Amino acid sequence: MSRTAYLILENGMVFEGKSFGAEKETIGELVFTTAMTGYLETLTDPSYYGQVVIQTFPLIGNCGVIPFDFESESPALKGYIVREWCQAPSNFRCEGTLDAFLKENDIPGIYGIDTRALTRIVREYGVLNCKIKYSNELSEEELEEIKKFVIRDSVKATSTGKPEFFKAENPKRKVVLMDFGAKLNICRELVRHGCDLTIVPGDTSAEEIMKLEPDGVMLSNGPGDPAENTAVIEEIKKLADKKIPLFGICLGHQLLALSQGAKTQKLKYGHRGANQPAKYLKTGKVFITSQNHGYAVVSDSLPSNAEVSFVNANDNTCEGVNYNDMPAFSVQFHPEACGGPQDTDFLFERFMQLIDENKQ
Repeated sequence: MSRTAYLILENGMVFEGKSFGAEKETIGELVFTTAMTGYLETLTDPSYYGQVVIQTFPLIGNCGVIPFDFESESPALKGYIVREWCQAPSNFRCEGTLDAFLKENDIPGIYGIDTRALTRIVREYGVLNCKIKYSNELSEEELEEIKKFVIRDSVKATSTGKPEFFKAENPKRKVVLMDFGAKLNICRELVRHGCDLTIVPGDTSAEEIMKLEPDGVMLSNGPGDPAENTAVIEEIKKLADKKIPLFGICLGHQLLALSQGAKTQKLKYGHRGANQPAKYLKTGKVFITSQNHGYAVVSDSLPSNAEVSFVNANDNTCEGVNYNDMPAFSVQFHPEACGGPQDTDFLFERFMQLIDENKQ
């Protein structure tokens, strides 16, 4: 029998469920993802650092655990909330169970919660802090601790500790990826597009990056508040001033905008899922995209050398930026994540074209 577990929100609301995964108390930022597939990619996405994730799709765990689908070596989230946990997975690639995976990575989970009702609360109140515990009693001190929780140093916690190298079969270009909590599929896509790839820690200086003689620099996704990365933003500004081709994704998109003097804002509950509509302003076409972020670039704060290229079709927030005085662009969504499934692959082709034009 599973032990009774409780999810307690900072507004005092309590949800009762059953425990699976690691049996431990934890505090985190409660968010939801609307993805109907890809729970393994969700679990291993570094952008969920410090967060307790609600899966809005009811049945989770039916494919088991498939390491080939991981987006990082280990999960960064604080807790996992599902409606129904599948205890008998069935998939020809399955190499383990979700319960065992969560236990191995010391992540507590709760199942049997009304995730629909919980998601509606987050939509109404916005992102809330929460605590997973095994008693519904909560002292004033505990409630105050939940309210004060803040995600800090997220890039430092999820970035690689040392440079890594991936070689393409028929290399045509050299690219450096600044790792702010990068998803592995970004690396796979760059290699697939003929790039010898060097991954460097997110705090690597522009001078050190230029010593590697890259043809272009990719700015990765990652977790947390982009504005807290002041030193990183300054190094990106130096790279931009050198007119080297730049392509930013998600957090990288936000950091590039901040380096040019723009501002970012925290969204009420963010965009998380594999079905987010992004409108391409050049053609009016809407792409179904995969996204995972709680902050957005403020469109009106962009400098004169920049223009919005994509907007979110739901709330009209900035989803992409083109820079007119340098070979650089960025998008808020994940073109490597197969949301369409390959509709936005042209963005990687565009980066390759920028690199090739800059080499001539």
